[in-house]
Amino acid sequence: MSEETTNQEAQATVSPEQFLKDFNWHNYEEGIDVIEDTQLEEFEKLVAENFVDTLNDEVVTGTVINLTDRDAIIDINAKSEGVISLNEFRYNPDLKVGDKVEVLIDVREDATGQLVLSHRKARVIKAWDRVNNAHETGEIVNGFVKCRTKGGMIVDVFGIEAFLPGSQIDVKPIRDYDVYVNKTMEFKVVKINHEFKNVVVSHKALIEADIEEQKKEIIGQLEKGQVLEGTVKNVTSYGVFVDLGGVDGLVHITDLSWSRINHPSEMVELDQKLNVVILDFDEAKTRIQLGLKQLKPHPWEALNGDLKVGDKVKGKVVVIADYGAFIEVEEGVEGLVHVSEMSWSTHLRSAQDFVKVGDEVDAVILTLDREERKMSLGIKQMTPDPWTDITSKYPVGSRHTGVVRNFTNFGVFVELEEGIDGLIYISDLSWTKKVKHPSDFCTVGDKLDVVVLELDVDGRKLSLGHKQTETNPWDKYENEFAVGTKHTATITDVSDKGATIEFNADVIAFAPGRHLEKEDGSKLGKADSAEFVVIEFNKEFKRVVISHTALFKEEEAKEVKQAAKKAQSNNEKTTLGDLDALAELKAKLEKGGN
Repeated sequence: MSEETTNQEAQATVSPEQFLKDFNWHNYEEGIDVIEDTQLEEFEKLVAENFVDTLNDEVVTGTVINLTDRDAIIDINAKSEGVISLNEFRYNPDLKVGDKVEVLIDVREDATGQLVLSHRKARVIKAWDRVNNAHETGEIVNGFVKCRTKGGMIVDVFGIEAFLPGSQIDVKPIRDYDVYVNKTMEFKVVKINHEFKNVVVSHKALIEADIEEQKKEIIGQLEKGQVLEGTVKNVTSYGVFVDLGGVDGLVHITDLSWSRINHPSEMVELDQKLNVVILDFDEAKTRIQLGLKQLKPHPWEALNGDLKVGDKVKGKVVVIADYGAFIEVEEGVEGLVHVSEMSWSTHLRSAQDFVKVGDEVDAVILTLDREERKMSLGIKQMTPDPWTDITSKYPVGSRHTGVVRNFTNFGVFVELEEGIDGLIYISDLSWTKKVKHPSDFCTVGDKLDVVVLELDVDGRKLSLGHKQTETNPWDKYENEFAVGTKHTATITDVSDKGATIEFNADVIAFAPGRHLEKEDGSKLGKADSAEFVVIEFNKEFKRVVISHTALFKEEEAKEVKQAAKKAQSNNEKTTLGDLDALAELKAKLEKGGN
């Protein structure tokens, strides 16, 4: 083997670093030492195999070989060292010579011939590689919760800002997000949007995986009647959700307490520890029905055994219905007071007129059924029955003042006192007015003077009269407008049948058409004033008929005289007993007609 070949082989075994160190570049450039082409080719081959290709845009690991006030000098095993501004290492103030760092070649050579490297870009590229890998493999990553944002939190994962939705923080609702800020937690990468460079992470997914295992174990051991401890997870208007250690159950509002409650928040609060009993669950055990009140004996079982009908009790009004009110006499034990048992009055009203929810009331037990768990109560029994001495307080003929409480088509109900109502028939409201409906005469709440006309103790009924408190003006009109009496008046109105003449507010007389003829043959008209003679008077029907023609025509005059004699004869024959009998008959007819 020649000496030249041996030298070439020896040079080839030398490392590129040693070759460059020993090579005399001055002699080579001056042409003193001649290097054969084969040696140069071999050297370039060694460089390609052992040094970083600065043209490749990839992240490499370098070593800090020097630190200045402004830069870090990094050896990346390239043909020259690289430089990185210390600003890129602000997150790592403890950087020192010898540390390994990831870098990306930013500029191949600057004006001084050095490589310009970027640590920040390298970190970002590596971070996205790690995030993508974690998403694909399901790897659990650590993240630092930086701050709150709308709908969740911002988390630093490998230097990338990821979004943690509020719903993905925990399996239970989060009320205070701030407690998670500045904490390092474990997450799963659940979504990546490469187009917008968005990363979504979840802590809840890790918890759910653990809970799922716990669920299987807990659900497999569930039995009806089993008592478990749980934590109140959520409170709604219809019930309470309880966490049984990975499995949720619902305590319906009706199973929280034996007493009535308006909202579950009256009984429990969030995060409260509770003992509950399993009432039921479906075949898949995904719906678990729990009970709280079932852990206590039913209140009816604990009800005082000496309590009996007739005893007095005190309770609170818990519910009002149209037909009455429910009174809670002990926790979970209620009695119904029917509206008819709230007042001695036979005129029933709404229960809300007597009591309201929350009122404390005294009552008497009317019925008690322990097996059916039912009780009826009475409030009116706490006061004496006002009908006990009704005959002495309200005898027939006595006068009183009452309050209008209600109307019917046939009369007015007037309350004389609590529990004592009487009825005024429409015919007994006024002597003179023709009342079509009681509301035309008075209004609810008005005070009316009345006279007791009839008393039915057994039927608890009072018949009252208002017009009887005054003298019947038609008694006076019977003499004033007797048949044959003459009056001068002005015609108020004229119709085809005749004319009406108003003598006063009560007496409105009628003159038939043929009785309007004057002596000269003409007829009286509206607004004409003339003298009239009464040819008919009926007190019962308040009817008065008059005639102008009878004053000068002999035939009509005879009719008037005959009518006057007949009326006088009837008055003489009528005795006081007849008048009483007629009055009684009239009252019966009026009641029967109404």
